[in-house]
Amino acid sequence: MKQSTPAARVQHLTATAIMSVLIAVCAWVTIPSAVPFTLQTFGVFIALKLLGGTYGTLAILVYILLGAVGLPVFSGFNGGFGVLLGPTGGYIGGFLLTGLLYKLFEKRLTNRWLEDAVLFAGLLLCYAFGTFRFVSVMGSRGSSMSWAQALMLCVVPYLLPDLAKLVLADLLAKKLRPMLAKFVR
Repeated sequence: MKQSTPAARVQHLTATAIMSVLIAVCAWVTIPSAVPFTLQTFGVFIALKLLGGTYGTLAILVYILLGAVGLPVFSGFNGGFGVLLGPTGGYIGGFLLTGLLYKLFEKRLTNRWLEDAVLFAGLLLCYAFGTFRFVSVMGSRGSSMSWAQALMLCVVPYLLPDLAKLVLADLLAKKLRPMLAKFVR
């Protein structure tokens, strides 16, 4: 999205705010487990695909900041620094890394498949950061957990669902981009 006028900036920031809310709503669609199954990754993917690297990453950052100040935007209607500093907080922080990676490669993304490959790499980066945090927090709480155990608990069950969310985001973005272009210039 190009930004040229004050009106365009307002449109971009409005779209950013809407995407932050969408990520929160996606977090509320939850199947509880050690690391809850949510639609958050779908929200992250669609925000980046529709808004681009700059505003999509800003939407993710706003979402995280809203949760950090205590608004119940995280899974299970939770919020606050306690969630971010807890065992699953690294995955939330990893969403921001996904956005930053997307922003880094955005100018080189010449088709949907490259875009999806970068988003998948961002997802793997999110998994790595989140799993590192999970193992660290669990270890500091006296629970010895190996990397293999953490991967089996926190990553393996989520791979296929997250890939499905990426495909869904890709299909929706293809349909929504032309409509969004009419409103956000």
